[in-house]
Amino acid sequence: RYGETAAGDAIDLDVYAGELFTILGGSGSGKTTLLRLLAGFEQPTAGQILIDGVDMTNVAPYERPVNMMFQSYALFPHMTVEQNVAYGLKKDRVDTSEIKDRVADMLQLVRLMPLATRKPKRLSGGEQQRVALARALVKRPKLLLLDEPLAALDKKLREHTQFELINLQEDLGVTFIVVTHDQEEAMTLSSRIAVMNAGAFEQIGTPGEVYEYPANRFIADFIGNINLLEATVIDFQSGRVRLNCEQTQCVLDVLSNEQPANGSRQWIAVRPEKIYIDLEEPSAVDRAVLKGTVLDLGYFGNLSVYRVQLANGTVVQVSAQNRRRSATHKVEWDDEVFISWDTASAIMLKNE
Repeated sequence: RYGETAAGDAIDLDVYAGELFTILGGSGSGKTTLLRLLAGFEQPTAGQILIDGVDMTNVAPYERPVNMMFQSYALFPHMTVEQNVAYGLKKDRVDTSEIKDRVADMLQLVRLMPLATRKPKRLSGGEQQRVALARALVKRPKLLLLDEPLAALDKKLREHTQFELINLQEDLGVTFIVVTHDQEEAMTLSSRIAVMNAGAFEQIGTPGEVYEYPANRFIADFIGNINLLEATVIDFQSGRVRLNCEQTQCVLDVLSNEQPANGSRQWIAVRPEKIYIDLEEPSAVDRAVLKGTVLDLGYFGNLSVYRVQLANGTVVQVSAQNRRRSATHKVEWDDEVFISWDTASAIMLKNE
């Protein structure tokens, strides 16, 4: 807490040993403050921080079994790769022969042995990232904190490095906590994700749980793209909710484990990739069907994205895989189309 401002409020979190856990949130959500608390750079106003069952709340940063990899990597430019990795061990006065062995093992693990005598300015962004990672891991911490670890890399290298990071973490078995604002990075890296907003966790779960079953509208809107339609509950029978979308002049069914009150306002949420788009009205049963006009069309190579405007002006986004090689589309701008989705593909969120 900073004065009257709570940077973190009622945070209760268990991270499993050997887990790659990600804290995901936008600017000002409190994720960096939480990372600094774990590292010991900030002190909590109340509560405890336990690492492997030991209270670390008042333990100095240099005495915690924790290392941190900074977004900038913070490599020493005048030192070689080998010297950068060995630096922490030398400061801890580890025996020279042990330093040599541990540095060699770590460089072998991150595939940097051939570059051991190079200085950081002669390395690529991905290689610098691996040096920073090796330096953080060579001291064998119980917990490694990573602050936006891939932010400085270009898209292609970032995608490649994500899987390298996963494999390395699995090989070492060290607990990783990653802080990022990048949803794709969080979804790819993590065994579990905690989504932060305004200093609190909105949802904690696996990438699949957070994406497919968002806890509320904030999560649904924050993770990936989603379409939201406002509706009123008409009926509930055998796990199926019937809703009336007055604005789109249709009645839709949604599967639900909870029974909402008749007349209550809800949101129907459906991901763009769950939606079909056709020129003819589909005859498949157990599908929600809406009619609209193609407003925009974007071609991204592997997929096409359509923005379909419904009669009331609501715009629905549809993502379709381009499975066949073709420079043309069966659906074009201004076409009247039918969009549809399987009943099980939509979820219901409270109108909060």
